[in-house]
Amino acid sequence: MSIKSQIMADADNQFYTEQGIEPLYTAPKTARIMVVGQAPGIVAQETRLFWNDRSGDRLRDWMDVDRETFYESGLFGILPMDFYYPGKGKSGDLPPRKGFAAKWHPQLLEEMPDLQLFLLVGNYAQQYYLGKDYRKNLTETVKHFGDYLPKYFPLVHPSPRNQLWMSKNPWFEEEVLPILKEKVAAALKD
Repeated sequence: MSIKSQIMADADNQFYTEQGIEPLYTAPKTARIMVVGQAPGIVAQETRLFWNDRSGDRLRDWMDVDRETFYESGLFGILPMDFYYPGKGKSGDLPPRKGFAAKWHPQLLEEMPDLQLFLLVGNYAQQYYLGKDYRKNLTETVKHFGDYLPKYFPLVHPSPRNQLWMSKNPWFEEEVLPILKEKVAAALKD
């Protein structure tokens, strides 16, 4: 049974499977860069295409990567912390379900032997992958991105809602994004 079939057959995911909703992720064997985010938004789930919104446009701009390379090259893997839209909360989408990534990410990562760089987008991805090395908050973790290289690159979520964070932290565009572009380009060239 494929990993996707196992995910869909898992009792924890029956609500989605019964509605005909498949898990949204991609794990090509040729991937060199892994993007780990929170969970698909409603637009992504409805269109069956992750990062298919203004946040995705901004993320690709930050990486200096076009849509075709991002979606069709086989060089990017996308493993959200949950592969299903978690629903709406009071101030945005609900968080990914606890334990989901721990259950499915290791199996999928084994299928991608050429991964060189993990982009950890947001708190949930950073806390899970960095563990005890996660700083006191997202800002501090992103500010010290160099401490996690060459494997991990923590990022703030590229949502337009984070425009205030961006304006309060100009160092992100000035110092972090040029290095991100450089690391992405290097991983795609190898």
